[in-house]
Amino acid sequence: MTKTVLKGAIAAVVVLAGAQAALAGDGGLVINGELEMITEAPAADHLKGSLTTVYSGWVFRDVDTQAMQMDDFDNPGMLYVDQGEGMWNAPAGTSEKSCADCHGDASESMAGVRTVYPKWNEAAGEVRTLQMQINACRTENQGADAFKYGKDEINAMEAFISMQSRGMPMNVAIDGPAAATWEQGKEMYYARTGQLELSCANCHEDNYDNYIRADHLSQGQTNGFPVYRLKDTKLTSAAGRFVGCVRDTRAETYKIDSAEFVALELYVASRGNGLSVEGVSIRN
Repeated sequence: MTKTVLKGAIAAVVVLAGAQAALAGDGGLVINGELEMITEAPAADHLKGSLTTVYSGWVFRDVDTQAMQMDDFDNPGMLYVDQGEGMWNAPAGTSEKSCADCHGDASESMAGVRTVYPKWNEAAGEVRTLQMQINACRTENQGADAFKYGKDEINAMEAFISMQSRGMPMNVAIDGPAAATWEQGKEMYYARTGQLELSCANCHEDNYDNYIRADHLSQGQTNGFPVYRLKDTKLTSAAGRFVGCVRDTRAETYKIDSAEFVALELYVASRGNGLSVEGVSIRN
């Protein structure tokens, strides 16, 4: 099958299936019956012309998956939060200090942190994701080995820290010294790649709320990351999902800790400004 025919077949699957799709979720996302999430917000100024409203990925899930996220007892991702809390309080490295020894009560010191990542780090002279900052703290302050990207430990620590910002709106900065990295991420978002010659935008901007085969396409927002993916039965970071998306286009992917994925995470996170941090979400 030629590339042109293959691309046309994929487009037909998306468009025809999308004719029967409807924006899921009649009600709002309320956690444990008390904490209301912002799952729909006006698009940021830098998205005008492409999107007018941004939606959390929760909106596009079926009612059973939505319900799992609405109750922490039903959310399997909370097991990773518990793991992260244990690591937060455990001494590590040559310093024999825990995260809590420096930062104290995470519910106070980490409140709002997740809302602004990825962000420019002045001392390092680079944009850092939250996972990069976690590893910097381990190696520079605790004298411990860095967590391996893509593994449970670092995803669990990110989940625990993210929980302290749950319900707060994303507010990622894209100006100043972060602007060049943001522009790089934007270019990647719209660049067609792989044998299928698909970009992130082809699915998550042009065809969100449509179905491709059995998958209901979302806007690809990252406010819910790290997410528990039912398909994988484990927690996944934003960069981990990028790896899978690139492979889905039949392209050779970047490394999970690459500068390219840092730039892409910054850009994609900024697309969700105004949506609530969901702490640990559940996706298909």
